[in-house]
Amino acid sequence: MSDSVHNRIALLRAEQGVSRRDLAAALGVHYQTVGYLERGENSPSLDLALRIAAFFGVPVEAVFSLDPFPRVSDGAGRSA
Repeated sequence: MSDSVHNRIALLRAEQGVSRRDLAAALGVHYQTVGYLERGENSPSLDLALRIAAFFGVPVEAVFSLDPFPRVSDGAGRSA
């Protein structure tokens, strides 16, 4: 088990066309905070993690994990 919290914030932002500044404004945090979270340089509080998940309309487990998320390019969707 790793000490860091992995996340899909950047992926969700890209899918929904949301800038770091727009997400930060919606959450009431500085836009650099979003960057620190995306890069794994900071872990969110439980409150912030839940607000991020709610913003994107997904369960918190779809945004954050203690284990690395599989990469999209690691063969997902390829037939054997």
